[in-house]
Amino acid sequence: MGTVSEKSTQSENNNLQKQILIVEDQFIEAHDLQLILEKANYNVIGIVRSVDQALEVIQTQKPDLVFVDIMLKGSQTGIDLAHILKEKNIGFIFVSANSSKGILDQAKTTHPYGFIVKPFREQDILTTLEIAFYRQKYSLESHLMQQLDLKNEITELINSNLKLEDALLAFAKIIQTFVSFDYLETGFVNAEQYSNLGIIRKNINQYQVINVEKLSQIAEISVRELNETYIKSQIDIKPIIYSEESLINNFQAAPIKGIISHNFGIKSYLVFPLSIAVSQRFCFTFYSRNFNVYSDENLKLLSNLENIFSQFISRFYLTEPIIRIEPKEIPAKKEKTENIKLGFEGIIGNSSQMVTVFNYIKKVAPSDTSVLILGESGTGKEKIAKSIHDLSPRKDKPLIIINCGAIPENLAESLLFGHEKGAFTGATEKRIGKFELANGGTIFLDEIGEMPLELQVKLLRVLQEREIERVGGLMPIKIDVRIIAATNKNLEEEVAAGRFRMDLYYRLHVFPIMVPSLKKRKEDIPELTDHFINIYSERMNRKAPVLSENALKQIMNYDWPGNIRELEHLIQRTILLTEGNTIKNIEFSPSSKIHAQQNTDSFSIKTIMENERDYILYILKKCNGKISGAGGAAEILDIHPSTLNSKIKKLEIKREIS
Repeated sequence: MGTVSEKSTQSENNNLQKQILIVEDQFIEAHDLQLILEKANYNVIGIVRSVDQALEVIQTQKPDLVFVDIMLKGSQTGIDLAHILKEKNIGFIFVSANSSKGILDQAKTTHPYGFIVKPFREQDILTTLEIAFYRQKYSLESHLMQQLDLKNEITELINSNLKLEDALLAFAKIIQTFVSFDYLETGFVNAEQYSNLGIIRKNINQYQVINVEKLSQIAEISVRELNETYIKSQIDIKPIIYSEESLINNFQAAPIKGIISHNFGIKSYLVFPLSIAVSQRFCFTFYSRNFNVYSDENLKLLSNLENIFSQFISRFYLTEPIIRIEPKEIPAKKEKTENIKLGFEGIIGNSSQMVTVFNYIKKVAPSDTSVLILGESGTGKEKIAKSIHDLSPRKDKPLIIINCGAIPENLAESLLFGHEKGAFTGATEKRIGKFELANGGTIFLDEIGEMPLELQVKLLRVLQEREIERVGGLMPIKIDVRIIAATNKNLEEEVAAGRFRMDLYYRLHVFPIMVPSLKKRKEDIPELTDHFINIYSERMNRKAPVLSENALKQIMNYDWPGNIRELEHLIQRTILLTEGNTIKNIEFSPSSKIHAQQNTDSFSIKTIMENERDYILYILKKCNGKISGAGGAAEILDIHPSTLNSKIKKLEIKREIS
């Protein structure tokens, strides 16, 4: 094992290879930053004062990383430069004297590798740099692995003997892990008629093909009207993303997209056209029920895979006639569908929010990347951690769960890292710590926000060095563990308040997963309720009672501040109190009754603005999202299109059109 000085020398030699550009219009601060970097043997290739000067330097010599001040000389800011650096795959760290929430929110949209507030300390700079290069390496490796995995899976599909329908369904399942969607539209660009095939995602693993006839039934529009709508729709010839206002505006230019969006609850979509052979054009359109799902990273990934997509299209579309495929088990609109109870690795839920979480789990599980699970208390963060472990190559090794909020401070180090016999009073024998027990497996640090600062320092060393030291031990012990952490706290606020180390935060924040609260996924409540009724009925050795419509309404109207844990406890209590075979009413606690009543009242009484909003939504749906022109919503409402656009923005209709 090398000495401390040897490690330091090796680190400095590695730093010599790193090229750093400083974009800072304050000379003294820029010079101080340069001295810190050069002292640590980084190569500073220049100091510039504006975005234009920075771009000139980048054209001739590409830096490994850029320090960017947010307020710069000239009309453009550091945030403008950050967007350009992101497109060029150049990492960057913000340095700013302004740490207001507004600035931080703008900065976060660019996904920087770090944010340092002036006046900065030398250790802040060097630690942030180390973490930045670590995250940059993971990001590049992750993108390359994604592309390779996707190419391999589609190549296997191309070499298979599948027919078009089955090939499309298999393709949908493959691409879903990399570019999530709720509805995927595929087909050649046809100037004469609408002949695209759609693939709807019903839950985490169930997909169905929607042909033109079935779309006609769902939308309650004739095939002839679909064709007419398609013919007058604008065709995108370049990859593009639509969300919020751009999505509503696109409904006017491409009303066929409006029909699909209104009938499947779509709030954003990504259009990816590509050329096949000489004169044919094909298009994939990925639709999502969530806002702002798609990003430039999705477009880059799809562009890099254009060749393999072309091979897929040639193999399955050009080698057999395009026929209208009758879908399997697709219910017509307004028919009552069977409640298919399919979860994911033991997690109940098929809402779009949970499907997004499941996609993240599938993406990150195969790697050794640190994961930070965020969400309110009672949302099921521990189940997410277990799913990641069970789907990883470490699944046959231990998963050790530690509640950081329940560790006594005086025993914390011994509990986590172990101790030698005689290390302290009462240490009568050697003890193996949790990290050693998890060697080869996974450590789940629940409530990481409660970890004392002194212990955070030691955890950071484990992440950096991959080694621990028992209390009273003479030699470090190498370990191989994956760390998954979870918290219900806002760690950014904890960092700002000095209660959580910034360097540890960035180490853990490589791959965050946000678990939605129950009130944001209410469509999962009936299935969760049924699940808990069956579990506790079986435990009590009794027949599961039926939930009445009134009881279900009570449950749906409640806001669930305690999330799934509160729902589980309520159902357990309800089963105990229920006599007979039907749950007629839910007995909430007194405080819960007040909460539920307030929530019920909010549904029964609407304001004038809410009624106006509902009416405009109704008209927009009837017009397929068209605002101006003949037959548009503005004409029907007898108001100017600009007035209607103002009302749409004021009433936030863009967030709920479905």
